[in-house]
Amino acid sequence: MSEVLEKDSSRIRIGDGLTVGRVGYGAMMLTGPQVWGEYPDRDRALAVLRGAVDAGVDFIDTADVYGPHTNEILIRDALYPYPESLTIASKGGFVRGGFDYSTLDAVGNPNYLRQSAHMSARRLGVEAIDLYYLHSGRAADAPFEDQVATLAELREQGVICNIGLSNVTLDQLRIAQQITEIAAVTALYNVTMRDGQDLLTAAENDGIVFSPWHPITLTDGPAPGPERARQVLEPIAAAHEATMQQIALAWQLRRSPVMLPIPGTSSVAHLKENLAAREIVLTDTEFEAITAISSEA
Repeated sequence: MSEVLEKDSSRIRIGDGLTVGRVGYGAMMLTGPQVWGEYPDRDRALAVLRGAVDAGVDFIDTADVYGPHTNEILIRDALYPYPESLTIASKGGFVRGGFDYSTLDAVGNPNYLRQSAHMSARRLGVEAIDLYYLHSGRAADAPFEDQVATLAELREQGVICNIGLSNVTLDQLRIAQQITEIAAVTALYNVTMRDGQDLLTAAENDGIVFSPWHPITLTDGPAPGPERARQVLEPIAAAHEATMQQIALAWQLRRSPVMLPIPGTSSVAHLKENLAAREIVLTDTEFEAITAISSEA
């Protein structure tokens, strides 16, 4: 297994030049309903972003389709000029045609991806985006290889620093790795849903950061997954004087050294709860009981 943890296990390495804390912040919730438009309370959104950085968060994840565009602009308005320690990840390759989620579609046209990366950098106010994901491997308008090659070209040009992949299969990850270095992948992974297990295994073997979607979600998954999760997590949470969401996050951090959860929230208090999960030490029995939830569902 290639190592991505620093000697200080509270930090993780992305690619060659970035080191961040083990719990980041996913900014998607700071948009309007259905991730469309501006967040309705702008002052609150600005306060959450600033509160995240003040609390020690040094990795923020966004995407051009969040809003669309409003999320990246909000991050700049809240935090620019950025602290030197702050790493920002964004994504390109999805488009929205309106409020309804049914209008969401993947686009892989190389010219569109180039434009997306340049415009994200402009909205964020940076010369180069620290980590830039291809947001989907499902685009049918261009070969997947061409999409990845476009991101490699953007990195050579200095528009992006590191390349990530989101919504891809294991086969697509392997294809991409033959073209260029991949620094991070994202996939659905939490206590009840482990859709990204094959990508997590590959990330562990190759020293790639793995950012799980919905890392503290307890309500999704095949029945009786959510109910079983509550049965397992409630007594563990009580023993640690913590919330079930904190225990779910502590499990994520122990589950793999390449794990970089990015839980989202629109509350500074909840954000601090998420960060406090870094201090929870699960027993072997507790960890194994949580790990077994998915197989029991």
